[in-house]
Amino acid sequence: MDIHQLRIFASVYKNKSFSRASEELYLTQPTVSDHIKALEEEFGCRLFDRLGRSILHTKEAEALYGHALEIIEKADKVKDIIGRFKKEPSGELVLGASTIPGTYLLPPVMAAFRNRYPSISFQIIIGDSREIVDKVLAHDLLLGIVGSKPSNEQIVHIPLAEDELIVVAAPSFSASGSISVKELSAQPFVLREEGSGTRTEIEKIFLEHGVSIDSIKVTGLFGSTDAIKQAVKAGLGVSILSRLSVRDELKHKVLKEIRVSGLQMKRNFYIVTHKKRSLPISYTLFVQYITTAENT
Repeated sequence: MDIHQLRIFASVYKNKSFSRASEELYLTQPTVSDHIKALEEEFGCRLFDRLGRSILHTKEAEALYGHALEIIEKADKVKDIIGRFKKEPSGELVLGASTIPGTYLLPPVMAAFRNRYPSISFQIIIGDSREIVDKVLAHDLLLGIVGSKPSNEQIVHIPLAEDELIVVAAPSFSASGSISVKELSAQPFVLREEGSGTRTEIEKIFLEHGVSIDSIKVTGLFGSTDAIKQAVKAGLGVSILSRLSVRDELKHKVLKEIRVSGLQMKRNFYIVTHKKRSLPISYTLFVQYITTAENT
């Protein structure tokens, strides 16, 4: 048994598939199968039951998985320590991020971070806040950045940056001055899907003002902020979006901000990690960097 075999086993277990593990690890499927077979021979037990095109992990595999993750994590930490001696941290940061921080907040921060640590590269996985938190819980990600505070006790959350949500409409929207919350709730709305951090915050804000999300006339649900912006531009309805995400549209007057009297919509972005996982040095450096005020 070696660390390479354990990485292959962990990928097969996580993906529930030899083929998906081979794609993730850039190995051929026969190579993956051979390494799993070698592990099974070494341990004297089956780790996966092959059921046609699908597989199920055995009780032995379930017991091995947690220990395998721990060994892999310790091996990676040793590499990081050696990297410190070289005075040049290296490796790939695999981060999960919800749409707004992943699209509008992280890219310039990542570029500046790489100027300081050029041997560290990034992979960003974009999903809604719920998806990213679920991946951290499942140990598929070590670090995520989301737009709503997670409630799971296994998740550690650190406030990162403040965001402002604003009401936007097409330039032809006829309101002059500000409108009331009641008038806003009567407008046709374009919203993100459930699970989005922005959607969660919108629901909280409306409930605080005595408005149920079910009473709002929703003309469209979209899976991305860009799709919502296009729908609002086309006059499908108004929406509530992060100011970060519409800065260019407001600047070029292709979207219009609608002021709502008595309504201030603030929220935080959060760094999320699993409380039982320790971060390698490259991740620790990144967290230290982005939580320094002038870097976000």
